[in-house]
Amino acid sequence: MEAMAIARFVRVSPLKTDRVLRLIRGQQVDKAQEILAFTKRPIATRIGKILTSAVANATVKAEEVAVDRLFVKLAVADPGPTLKRIRPRAQGRANRILKRMTHIKIVVEER
Repeated sequence: MEAMAIARFVRVSPLKTDRVLRLIRGQQVDKAQEILAFTKRPIATRIGKILTSAVANATVKAEEVAVDRLFVKLAVADPGPTLKRIRPRAQGRANRILKRMTHIKIVVEER
């Protein structure tokens, strides 16, 4: 039995998010939460909230699920839309600034 949680339009680039998600893929849920608690990257707190939501969804879906037997089956950072901004530069030029977004999807399953 699997359950998932999705956070959309998170204002962090998918590459930075995937760095942290690689740490928890395939881990037990309690171990993954411990890893996220001690990861210094700012996105780790947001991923921890999404993981907690996925665990809560699993317990609501089937009340007989054992939380200590859950593991992270899938953790993906898909690219979302990009905000395009312009920064004025010298001599009338302009540089483009790309503010990337990501959609984070975490699936937990009972082992």
